[in-house]
Amino acid sequence: MARRIGLWICLWLIVSLAPIRAGQNSGDLLNDNEIRRLAAERIKALGGEQNGVGIVVGTISSEGRKIISAGERSLDDPHPLDGDTVFEIGSVTKVFTALLLAEMAEKNEVGLNDPVAKYLPAGFKVPEGNGKTISLLDLATHTSGFPFMPNESTISNESAAAKYSTADLRRFVASSELRGVGEKWEYSNIGYWLLSEALAARAGLDYESLVRKRVITPLALTNTAFALSREMKANFAAGHNAVLQPSSPISTLPIYSIMPAAGGLYSTANDLLKLLAVAMDYEHSPLDGAMRLTWNTRRLMSRDGFEQALGWTIIHEQKSLLIVQDGGTFGYAVSIAWDPVRRVGVVVLSNQVANVGDVARHLLRPSIPLEKPTVTKRTEVALDPATLDIYVGNYEATGEGIFAVAREADSLTLRSPAEWGLPKFRLHPENRQDFFAGELPMRLAFQFENDGSVKKMLVYPPRGQKPISAVRLDSSR
Repeated sequence: MARRIGLWICLWLIVSLAPIRAGQNSGDLLNDNEIRRLAAERIKALGGEQNGVGIVVGTISSEGRKIISAGERSLDDPHPLDGDTVFEIGSVTKVFTALLLAEMAEKNEVGLNDPVAKYLPAGFKVPEGNGKTISLLDLATHTSGFPFMPNESTISNESAAAKYSTADLRRFVASSELRGVGEKWEYSNIGYWLLSEALAARAGLDYESLVRKRVITPLALTNTAFALSREMKANFAAGHNAVLQPSSPISTLPIYSIMPAAGGLYSTANDLLKLLAVAMDYEHSPLDGAMRLTWNTRRLMSRDGFEQALGWTIIHEQKSLLIVQDGGTFGYAVSIAWDPVRRVGVVVLSNQVANVGDVARHLLRPSIPLEKPTVTKRTEVALDPATLDIYVGNYEATGEGIFAVAREADSLTLRSPAEWGLPKFRLHPENRQDFFAGELPMRLAFQFENDGSVKKMLVYPPRGQKPISAVRLDSSR
């Protein structure tokens, strides 16, 4: 369970490892009307109708490129979405970071198996795992041993969170205890941040400028950037969180703003289709060799039939492959999936927190089932601080670990077990029993005793797994 939760969050990642049935018919892409209907049905299922939510689907094949959309950019801008509508793309940014690594390796500026410590600035301490040094390849394939995020990170714009700095992240890296370096797969935003620090130091240029110069510009991507240009702002789709409220831009959240390599890019369907055009040899670019290196350099993951490439996940289906990368932030979801044999690819972007990886895979492999998502628009009520104190404590779930509920000012916060890979969330009360997180579809239901005390709670994970029962250990604050 813990590993599945961390995978979903890898908000921003959303590496959705959907099963692929052996012997299925690869078939052609659905027609435009079918795709538009599917997108509209997903928006409706997520409660996005009349709430400013939209989905853009881009396809590419030997017949060319197409853009199909449904929904709206925002409540204030009901214009239809198109191929130039701008979204946060979350962990799809890792494809760009990995492509930068591959480009520098192609030019012999770095070696994939070089220790990351070789390129980091003086005084940057990197731990070892059982005597093994961490290589650039370990970082790019999520086999470095680092966790998803620092366990002290918080999702908020409050002053305490805003103080979290690069120096704090360096200290966390230096003090980390690593296991399975080069062997054990564990998705890590920290690993990609450390990779970006090494590549930037090697090139003598800050990471964002380096990606712009050596990846975005050679690919001729005009609407892909770490900051919105005037033109991009005019085409920007406003993000929506798990309860259909406006979301904060990922770049304004302190812990994420200092690690853009893990998920800081904005982009469009048209630009991501250009990326796929190079990947599938429909277009040529100075990055042709580096692109091939990204998906041909692989390590086994913990699940049969799956490999981790540089920035991509490889899904094996008998003699066929799917190459995928999903991304998400606290207001957006995106998925890229492509078949290197059939040379067919799909890009799906949504301005709402919800998985769209199943949509992308279904379009390429119709026998891959679609999820049946539901999202409820929730309303927060006010509870006084004395009432909030009733819930404060540590709750233990068998096989999962400790959930820590604390009161900070006039709100409750939740810190999940470290292996869940979640930052600390603020909890919003719907009533005296039910609380929800706004950033993703996760909620708690506290269980009251006859005397009015709270001894247990149910935790509802973000991807629809069964609720987890947690028993209160104490009333520590």
